[in-house]
Amino acid sequence: MRTLSRLKSSVATVREWAVITSDSESRIEEITKQGLVQRTGLSTRDLRVVDPVLSYPSSILGRERAIVVNLEHIKAIITASEVLLSNSKDPLVEPVLRELESRLAGDTQQGSRDSTNDAPRGGTTKPLPFELRALELCLELASRRLEIETSALEKEAYPALDELMHNVSTLNLERVRQIKSRLVGISSRVQKIRDELEHLLDDDVDMASLHLTEKLVYQATVGQASRFDFYKQPPQSDEESDGSYEIESELQEEDEENESEIGFRPNLDELEMLLEAYFVQSEGISNKLTTLREYVDDTEDYINIMLDDMQNQLLEMGVMLGTATMVISIGIVIVGILSMNIHISLFDVPPSMTFWEIAGGLLGGIVGLYIIILVYYKRRKLL
Repeated sequence: MRTLSRLKSSVATVREWAVITSDSESRIEEITKQGLVQRTGLSTRDLRVVDPVLSYPSSILGRERAIVVNLEHIKAIITASEVLLSNSKDPLVEPVLRELESRLAGDTQQGSRDSTNDAPRGGTTKPLPFELRALELCLELASRRLEIETSALEKEAYPALDELMHNVSTLNLERVRQIKSRLVGISSRVQKIRDELEHLLDDDVDMASLHLTEKLVYQATVGQASRFDFYKQPPQSDEESDGSYEIESELQEEDEENESEIGFRPNLDELEMLLEAYFVQSEGISNKLTTLREYVDDTEDYINIMLDDMQNQLLEMGVMLGTATMVISIGIVIVGILSMNIHISLFDVPPSMTFWEIAGGLLGGIVGLYIIILVYYKRRKLL
């Protein structure tokens, strides 16, 4: 009973969605998960992709009646007549909502004017359908955010790296560490969007699934069909009937797993050009980040070489100081022997000349021995 009640409560969870219609009207609606499933035809698995609480990689999913968009901070469901934007009260999402409202309204008016002006001339040019215009805006806003973050990172990174090369300090190293962490994060996000666009460009069926308006027209005229209808060939002879039947059976099994797709062939040129433009833009951002990453790696190599050189200098100084200590210790031993309270013939000589001779000879011997040892180190390439 508790499990059942929890399940009912989760299904009946109400969440606010910003709804922007094709008529340029926007409003906030409270929609349950079950209501959203009935309204868009999406599964609960697809709805988890646009759940603001969960974290999913960037993706663009074409379904039978809707497009699921998860790009950066934009989590939206696009249908042929409206856009449902999740988490509209988020400070990062509010500018997106305003941009969608203004741009979609402007595109709708522009499209109506273009169609009116082109009608007397018999032109065939027509604006993009609503869902593709909304998808283009989502791609533009996501790419713009990544572009802004990349530019800000570049402006901060290059001076910090140059400063680090001139002054290796804990503060500069911490700044570069933070910059590198941000660089890795942005590169990963750009790569996910780039891979998603590349996946769409490589699959005509996925691109066809994004044409919701044409899909609705197709369904209204010929009814629901298999997504693989345009791959099937009519049987040419009785000998090929068995083979074609097996192929159709396999296609039907795969079609059961993709019931949300329909078999029609819209014109993919405009959508392909749209996706290609943002793919090139994401590639450009990725190239900037790659250049910055290479600069960071070069700086790290330079710092490591410089630190190794400093370490070698410290080791050389340690060897020289150790050698000097050893030589001075020999002199100290000799002085200690001479300062013993015993009687030897050396003490019978006049003290003035003997002291200076011994002191000078001892000092000269220490210096000479030190020089001999350093020359030995140099020849053996120890210094």
